[in-house]
Amino acid sequence: MATGERRDPFRGFKFRVQIGGIQRAGFREVSGLDAATDSIDYREGDDKTLTIHKLPGLKKFANITLKRGITNDLDLWKWRKQVMDGKIKEARQNGSIILMDDEGNDVAQWDFVAAWPTKWTGPGFNATANEVAIDTIELTHEGLDRTK
Repeated sequence: MATGERRDPFRGFKFRVQIGGIQRAGFREVSGLDAATDSIDYREGDDKTLTIHKLPGLKKFANITLKRGITNDLDLWKWRKQVMDGKIKEARQNGSIILMDDEGNDVAQWDFVAAWPTKWTGPGFNATANEVAIDTIELTHEGLDRTK
């Protein structure tokens, strides 16, 4: 990047979700793109400074939460039902969260692996409101990588 060239951040409202290679539209919100590495404290037995040293531990990934308006598309519910029926091995899917710029070009992508729906939450209903009915699905997974 040349000196003085400005790169503005992308807006977070234009994105799409792919699960198992199938595009899923209409998500209102995605959260949980979070990766961390534990640190392990240790002390050398002959360390005269009494300093704690740090080693990298296990990698941890937060659950990904997807929220969308309810439609007659039952694919995500059927996926969750696979897990409830004990078919977790068959249910595991890879997927991606893809951020787009204002023109619809892909500008960032996060890939997750071996995901399965660990929780589904249905909408709340209120006869005096006019909001869209939203359901929430939470995915647990075994890895997250930013590929773009």
